[in-house]
Amino acid sequence: MLLRALILGSVVMAGGTPLRAEAPVLTPAEAQAEVKAPAVPAEVAALAEAMRIGEVMSIMREEGVEYGGTLEEEMFPGRGGSEWRAVVGLIYDTATMRSRFDAVFAREMAADPEATAAATEFFTSDLGARIIELEIEARRALLEDAVEEAARVMAEDMLAGGEPRMDALQAFAETNDLIESNVSGALNANLAFYKGLAEGGALEDDIPEDQMLSDVWSQEPEVRADTEDWLYSYLALAYQPLSDDDLAAYHAFSETPAGQKLNAALFAAFDEMFTQMSFDLGRAAARQMQGEDI
Repeated sequence: MLLRALILGSVVMAGGTPLRAEAPVLTPAEAQAEVKAPAVPAEVAALAEAMRIGEVMSIMREEGVEYGGTLEEEMFPGRGGSEWRAVVGLIYDTATMRSRFDAVFAREMAADPEATAAATEFFTSDLGARIIELEIEARRALLEDAVEEAARVMAEDMLAGGEPRMDALQAFAETNDLIESNVSGALNANLAFYKGLAEGGALEDDIPEDQMLSDVWSQEPEVRADTEDWLYSYLALAYQPLSDDDLAAYHAFSETPAGQKLNAALFAAFDEMFTQMSFDLGRAAARQMQGEDI
């Protein structure tokens, strides 16, 4: 549950590409209507319930709405207002987010019933349930700038001091491929945002996809640094109450086939969800930049 889409609209636009006057696009509300709730097998639904995916979606919605405000400030300051906030709210609609997530998560986990059963057993245990609680509390707390800064300083101090807990967190992150998967997800989201801008008519010239890929890939060092900074702040904060033995037990589960399958399924599902939302956000931003009704 550690995927964090870093949709850097200002970086995408850093090339100074001229804007075009107008273009009709599908509205977020119309796109939302196309999403249907998928059928989720009971066993997979039980796992998602144990992991409290619904609460995670609610927090991600808050993050997205906050990001929408930042995007307005960077790309069309003072011209978004209530209409833009409403559009962002539609794009980050929790039911739509959940439907997109479930479609992929159910497909991935239903293909491996043994992994689904083992993961459910772990996350319904006392330790597993406590870990989920701590992860959700930490992610919610990081919505506050002061908490995020304090967590960042804590992680930096742990690293500078050579604390064994930081070594354990780095090993956990490596086992779960958290840095690479988050960076990949962020770059995919940025590319989707770029494509949304293009389809929405915000770019004057037709930009070939290889140029888009090159532009987005140039962001990789910044995205990686931001990802590492946020990730270790989050891990340090979330798992601070866990004993070394508890963290080791969680790491051990992550190394099992079930843990690896679950991790891959989560990243695949969140990547699909964030990619579509980023495209919708780019397309909506394009219309807003051109002064059209969204």
